[in-house]
Amino acid sequence: MSTSAADYLVDRRRLRRQLGFWRIVAFVVAALAIIALGARFSGAAGFVGGPHIARLTVTGFIAGDEETLKLIREARDSPAVAAALVRIDSPGGGTEGSEEIYDELRRLAAKKPVAAVVGGMAASGAYIAALGADRIFVRGNSIVGSIGVLVEYPNVSGLMDKVGVKLESIKSSPLKAAPNGFEPTSDEARAAMAALIADSFDWFKALVKDRRGLTDEELAKVDDGRVFTGRQGLPLKLVDAIGDERDAIAWLEKDRGVAKNLPVRDHKPGTGWTGFKLTSLAAAAADLAGLTSIAEALRYEDRPPVDGLVSVWQLSGGD
Repeated sequence: MSTSAADYLVDRRRLRRQLGFWRIVAFVVAALAIIALGARFSGAAGFVGGPHIARLTVTGFIAGDEETLKLIREARDSPAVAAALVRIDSPGGGTEGSEEIYDELRRLAAKKPVAAVVGGMAASGAYIAALGADRIFVRGNSIVGSIGVLVEYPNVSGLMDKVGVKLESIKSSPLKAAPNGFEPTSDEARAAMAALIADSFDWFKALVKDRRGLTDEELAKVDDGRVFTGRQGLPLKLVDAIGDERDAIAWLEKDRGVAKNLPVRDHKPGTGWTGFKLTSLAAAAADLAGLTSIAEALRYEDRPPVDGLVSVWQLSGGD
């Protein structure tokens, strides 16, 4: 056999091996993209594996976090999730965002037992979220309560008068964009805002009364905006028990029939099959495999936070 023929055969074998390798790569990345895409669009695919207790977290300022709402929905729909622990450590936030979390937790609780475990704080809007659970556990020194709603805005009209600056505006009606902070707040604007606050406050109080089984007299003891420690909140019926996550799990097992010794798994944005890392990898894999439409379907942007009234506790002010 001539040298050129031998070289030709060697090259053919090398090309055949390379072609086989890339066929395997294309198959793997395409499968990865398809699996991730199926997980993205199936309601329960976010939580895979055997039966377990899902640990969901509500922390920081509540501002309509779509990722948290999505995780709650997936926990509700996943056959792998037997129960949920909601760890809360938040001073509250937007009233509408807190209401969204409460509503989703109630939908979850309609299908599976839910226990809230408060860390440092579940105040105001975060307490609204805690009310969505079947039972609320707190530390003795946790902060709870702060039942109230507020609107705050700076008024710099006095400063503008001193420096000789005036804001001119043409409105369709006197209450349009009022109050705005650039002019003294009129009595009509103040009354309109007060009515808005009163409506949300009445809703908040009715929610507490219903979920905690309070009488009007018992509600009156806790609805003035103050905060309470966990020890104070227990006899006031704001919480159910002094305890931690172990106590919450024991309650789920004893009172709600959850199987014993189930693992507890954290479910956070970007950690599951529908998380950022896998979907990003799957999108790149789909591109590499020529699956452009799948790659585009895997890429999306979350809904931005929603503004609204504020239910938040802060040391420097009241509710």
